[in-house]
Amino acid sequence: MDIKEIQSLIKFVAKSGASEVKLETDDIKITIRTGSLGNTEPTYVHTMPMAQPAMSAAPVQTEQQKAASDSISEAEKQKSEDDKYITIKSPIIGTFYRKSSPDKPVFVEVGDTIGIGDVLCVIEAMKLFNDIESEVSGTIVKILVDDSSPVEFDQPLFLVDPV
Repeated sequence: MDIKEIQSLIKFVAKSGASEVKLETDDIKITIRTGSLGNTEPTYVHTMPMAQPAMSAAPVQTEQQKAASDSISEAEKQKSEDDKYITIKSPIIGTFYRKSSPDKPVFVEVGDTIGIGDVLCVIEAMKLFNDIESEVSGTIVKILVDDSSPVEFDQPLFLVDPV
């Protein structure tokens, strides 16, 4: 399994809304955990070869290990930048929608100023559409979920720069 296949697997898992996926083949074991476990940590990939070949020389960092360490360091930098923001999380499991119907405008965009009680999105759960209102005032910095995507309880939805 090459790095591109692993990256596409990570994207697929992130879009599916699953919190953890494990994949084992004859020669590799991969565990992918997303941030939907109640924390705001990024997705990590742990790979463990099933059979270790004997090595006589000093170990050399593979391309996959370099890419994984680079993505982890970038994720740590992003996390430290995001610490100053308030994370608005999903109060329920369901499907995330940015607008009330297909022909209506989205509730909020990045850069919009919001106040307490403003509707940010709708989450559909069991054919009921629930308005998700802001509990803080500030500016939308980042929308963390794609429209029409499944969300888990306590999954981060928005980053807000508080006023």
